[in-house]
Amino acid sequence: MSAFLITPLIASLLLIAASGDPFYQNYYVTWGGDRAQVLQNGDLLTLSLDSFSGSGFQSSNEYLFAKIDMQMKLVPRNSAGTLSSQGQSHDEIDFEFLGNLSGDPYILHTNVFCQGQGNREQQFYLWFDPTADFHNYTILWNPHFILFLVDGIPIREFKNLESRGIPFPKTQGMRVYSSLWDADDWATRGGLVKTDWTQAPFIASYKGFRANGCVWLNANSNCNNNNDDVNTWLGQQQLDYASQGQMKWVQNNYMIYNYCSDYKRFPQGFPPECYVTTNN
Repeated sequence: MSAFLITPLIASLLLIAASGDPFYQNYYVTWGGDRAQVLQNGDLLTLSLDSFSGSGFQSSNEYLFAKIDMQMKLVPRNSAGTLSSQGQSHDEIDFEFLGNLSGDPYILHTNVFCQGQGNREQQFYLWFDPTADFHNYTILWNPHFILFLVDGIPIREFKNLESRGIPFPKTQGMRVYSSLWDADDWATRGGLVKTDWTQAPFIASYKGFRANGCVWLNANSNCNNNNDDVNTWLGQQQLDYASQGQMKWVQNNYMIYNYCSDYKRFPQGFPPECYVTTNN
């Protein structure tokens, strides 16, 4: 259903965080007309999808590395087929929420593209109802790794393994994109369940907007090269023991798909990062 994606088309990455700035300070609506509503003096944004169109927004700036937080409340009721995101040689970091049938859990879909190559999907069920209240979704992208977090709990880590010949997104700036759109050709049960337009309009809500990243302008970043402080999001190099335990708990109990264990998809062997992360 609803989600946010970081994709560099010219330069791109997602940025939003709890108790932050008004929406219009760092973002603007890109499509959908009045289906995107900025409310409460910019503290709240709603995106709407009907049978004619969805809606979306993006960041004003491009970034090279950022910590992204977004509070979201997903589409309630039957939202099968709805999805949120966007995005050639490009990089991309995705949070996508696949719509559901009423009573079925949402699927949180994640992916990482490096130099135009994706196929790094991991999917999870959430341990709460994402339509009942706002929850915080985070992407931390720095020179060392990419972390996906939900309410501060890490669910996925993608390490910088360039030293082993594995591409990592670090040369292109990225812009934040988020949208709500109809994906019933594949989103719910592989496209078997179509969007029920009698339930429209589908509405997702966003709040807590604040950019926290290295602005990318004219192929240069405004961050200096001294990233030695591991206590900052930019310098952090690994998860502590407690966070590793949290991520293991999520992956053991809520992960429903991991490309690194899909033998049918990769009969000749998994992508190289699968072996490295398994052995680390």
